[in-house]
Amino acid sequence: MTSKILNPAGRGPAGGVLGGLLPALVALLTALLAGCAIPIAETQRDSADLKTSSDQTSAERRAQLRLELAAGYFGRGQYTTALDEVKLAIAAKPEVPEAFNLRGLIYAALAQPKLAEESFRRALQLAPRDPDTMHNFGWFLCQERRYPDAEEQFRNALAQPQYRDPARTLFTLGVCQARTARWAEAEGSLSKAYEMDPANPMTAYNLSDVLYRRGEFERARFYMRRVNAQQDVSNAQTLWLAARIENKLGNPSGARALGTQLRDRFPQSPEALSFDRGRFDD
Repeated sequence: MTSKILNPAGRGPAGGVLGGLLPALVALLTALLAGCAIPIAETQRDSADLKTSSDQTSAERRAQLRLELAAGYFGRGQYTTALDEVKLAIAAKPEVPEAFNLRGLIYAALAQPKLAEESFRRALQLAPRDPDTMHNFGWFLCQERRYPDAEEQFRNALAQPQYRDPARTLFTLGVCQARTARWAEAEGSLSKAYEMDPANPMTAYNLSDVLYRRGEFERARFYMRRVNAQQDVSNAQTLWLAARIENKLGNPSGARALGTQLRDRFPQSPEALSFDRGRFDD
């Protein structure tokens, strides 16, 4: 699954390196959680028959349904309703790690960090090698500004041999490293994420932003040109970063052309206002 820069109506990569990450992660995490399956009871696994969903107990089926509903509500921002559904899933089947993983995300969204952390830790007790929980816990810790702890969770996720989406964790690790102005490390993480998923415009945008902050303007230009070549993913933030890069490269006509496009397409955006005021270095 690929994160992408969302549309410019207040949901794109606003705020530089960090922008756009949470909405995209919510969409990705919701998809992961919606597709999770409640394990079939241990007593049934010993049979020689191939086990299917019909072999689930009624409690397992109830928990699965509630968990899928919770993931859907979470993805739509209905956090209290999602929490109610997760509670019902846990009541039906108390030992399902996916339920506690999702509960951690919900509590984090509800600004209940203590309960969120307890949920993630419970999920890891039940599934100590689950990279998705490690990733989600790491992002929560990053949001709490507990950066060393966050990085430990990201590294643990990346170390799991069965992990199928290391690019998203490398991307999120790079974003967290950028939060503390660790530009060289952020560049390394984001570059690896880009190598694994070069079609991801969010990775390209954030990598370009880091390179801009490091004074690597030619390299930053390369990535931003790729993003802005796609009309459906370019937005006020991507155009403004590109204009600032051209300004740094001593190309005022290129900066003006991008700024004009920015003003024409997104006239009410803060970036258009910054362009009109000539605030390229803010």
